[in-house]
Amino acid sequence: MLENLPTNALPRLLRRTTLSAIIVGFVAFVIALFVAPPLSALGLIIGVGLAIVNLRFLDRQAARVELQGEQSSKAVRRQLGGKTIGRLAVMTAVVLVVVWLDAPLGIGIVAGLVLYQIVFVANVLRVVSNQGGIE
Repeated sequence: MLENLPTNALPRLLRRTTLSAIIVGFVAFVIALFVAPPLSALGLIIGVGLAIVNLRFLDRQAARVELQGEQSSKAVRRQLGGKTIGRLAVMTAVVLVVVWLDAPLGIGIVAGLVLYQIVFVANVLRVVSNQGGIE
């Protein structure tokens, strides 16, 4: 779906997603301070931060793969996939440990990660619809 976008659309999409996630995360933080334990509000911020850091690592990793010249798409997927799965596995393990140690903080982190993904999908849908939709 994203392969048909112009080359300059993806960096703008990532910037827009990061800024939107920070704004939505801050609003969610303020709301969570009133309706949830303070540690869950902190977890929201940590979750959004983890998602942003993960996206930056993925962006940097993808830029390095493209610089290595022509490769088969299978080799590129293998390079990106292995490191991405490892990074997501470490993040998942850390979040599960935090949920086990302090449930409100851990659930807040999970909520922040989910919030980021919702913002990302909304921004992708916006860009795709502006480009003429899915073919």
